Amino acid sequence: MLLDKPMFDWKKPTVQMLGRWQPWHPGHTALFKKALTTTGQVVIMVRDVYNFDGDAGAGRTVKQDDNPFGELEVVKNIEEALAQEGYHNGYEYNILCVPNIVDISYGRGVGYTFTEHDLGEEIHNISATKIRKQMREEGKL
Repeated sequence: MLLDKPMFDWKKPTVQMLGRWQPWHPGHTALFKKALTTTGQVVIMVRDVYNFDGDAGAGRTVKQDDNPFGELEVVKNIEEALAQEGYHNGYEYNILCVPNIVDISYGRGVGYTFTEHDLGEEIHNISATKIRKQMREEGKL
């Protein structure tokens, strides 16, 4: 029951996950679960890249021009997937829609770190690109 869970605490240390989530998939859920173990709550930031046909990485990353899902659909997909695992928006996580962030700049001693989690080969092999291709083949996209 949700009332038994503490609400998301905006003053508590929090892990940030920033991405396109095109679509949210089991690899993202695995990463969320790992991130959640760090502080007990996560902010999931959804980059606004819907139907963006330019270089969504602004030359800093591989071209990310296949973005068929709008922000509302991305949020719905995340909420549905995490609810299946027992997590709820406003409790263990909050979702924020943000601009097309392509760089995170920081100075020295800013009070946060960057962590890459090794979730194993099976999880790392999950590909949103392959999922979108299969969805197109099945007429779902």
